Amino acid sequence: MRSMASTASPKGIAAIVGVGPKLGRSIARKFAHEGYTVAILARDLGRLSRFADEIAREEKSQVFAIRIDCSDSRSVREAFEGVLSLGFVEILVYNAYQSIPWLPTNFTDIRIDSFEKSMAVSSLGAFLCAQQVLPGMIDRGKGTILFTGCSASLNGIAGFSELCCGKFALRALSQCLAREFQPLGVHIAHVIIDGVVGPPRGPSNSQRTSIGEQNIGGSTNTMDPDSLAQTYWHLHVQDRSAWTQEIDLHPSNFIPRFS
Repeated sequence: MRSMASTASPKGIAAIVGVGPKLGRSIARKFAHEGYTVAILARDLGRLSRFADEIAREEKSQVFAIRIDCSDSRSVREAFEGVLSLGFVEILVYNAYQSIPWLPTNFTDIRIDSFEKSMAVSSLGAFLCAQQVLPGMIDRGKGTILFTGCSASLNGIAGFSELCCGKFALRALSQCLAREFQPLGVHIAHVIIDGVVGPPRGPSNSQRTSIGEQNIGGSTNTMDPDSLAQTYWHLHVQDRSAWTQEIDLHPSNFIPRFS
């Protein structure tokens, strides 16, 4: 874990799981900007530590980098021992996904281990992470869990069964948890990113490169991750009399697809 600040935030902890150079980093920066102590989690600890240093320096906040393998229950448990030692996790953003080829894969050519890994990262990891933070949220009667989905969360797509199955399961998990825990004060929402996530806009972000969220079958117009992060923040601060459970985000030139 790494911190660039010496004083703790009076707010809770924002845990962002699956932080790469695009959306995850923008979400972490947004919550740091709003005064939260932020824990960022991913597999590549070296890159993660650089992000933590950068965000902490820019936002004058505490940012901790913690390694996690979302497909491994022991890794998730150990990672969240570190996160929970920082304090109450007020918000969990689950943004992890397993990279897959952009070109369709013939179903009979998909390896079992690849399919299992995609399912584990997309859905099992979300299940494990949510189990770690929900007890504290229930005890306090507040908290937010946001799951990142994509266009493959809604429609099966030929050649992308390993992605679609994992994302379908993630969407089902978000709906089950919402029905069980929203009456107890925990806001749970599923965010469908229906577009290619590009690098943040603006002169200060011109050198940032990233891998982005999968967008199979969606728009080819890029989406600004800083703008997307604003929506994650909006979901967190929504009044509980008007909570969103699922939201579909897409570029302005989006053409709706009907099932």
